[in-house]
Amino acid sequence: MIGILDSGVGGLFLARILSDVLPDYDIVFWGDTARGPYENNSSMVIKSFALEGARFLIEKGARLILVACHDISSTAAMSISENLSVRLIDSVTPSVERSLNVSRFLRIGVMGTRATIESGIYEEKLKAIQPETRVYSSACPLLRPIVEEGWLKKPETHMIVKKYILPFKIRRIDTLIAACSYYSPLNKTIERKAGKRIRVIDSSLALADYLVEFLKNNPDLDHTLSRKSIMQFFVSDKSIQNEKTAKRFFGKNLNLEQVVL
Repeated sequence: MIGILDSGVGGLFLARILSDVLPDYDIVFWGDTARGPYENNSSMVIKSFALEGARFLIEKGARLILVACHDISSTAAMSISENLSVRLIDSVTPSVERSLNVSRFLRIGVMGTRATIESGIYEEKLKAIQPETRVYSSACPLLRPIVEEGWLKKPETHMIVKKYILPFKIRRIDTLIAACSYYSPLNKTIERKAGKRIRVIDSSLALADYLVEFLKNNPDLDHTLSRKSIMQFFVSDKSIQNEKTAKRFFGKNLNLEQVVL
């Protein structure tokens, strides 16, 4: 079974993609909706919450965990790998590799939550592979609540996205990483405001593609993953708002099951 670890329900966009590209694989999703978003928490708290979520997914049968949340990926991925016996794929590595593959001049922008940006994980990983890369990062805290409210086509949303992207355009980046699963519904707006000269990397799409290649290259692990087309969705708080947001990401109503860890 493939597990998806999230601090909210943005990872359901990834689940929807996987249901298309890997329709036979069983998937179990955990979204910590009661305590997320994690971006305003300390690294110690994020690690604690992430370990609890990962343990839950393992108990449900996950042999491979995808970390949909960038705050978890940037802060707690190593802790999970060191403390739990499970294969883990974070959401940072696929976006880093894709951005370097498509960037023409190695001028890369990163837009994400405060926790992700302050961790410096993207600059660290990008420069570790290509030291000459110029990295420009900026936190975009208003985008998540915009998506949660469903303001995807509001004029105000277009203005906010434009304002967030302007500093990247001034710095003449050629590639922009949308480093948060909650940005996926805004991908078309981000691309329009970025312009034709900037390639936008959707982190959820990058992670899904990375997983497909990973399974091809790791047949021993791939053969252990159950294939009954079962999808389970667990959250730490089931509210009307969470259900609406979940539908926005997955594309249809879901049976969210509330579990208190």
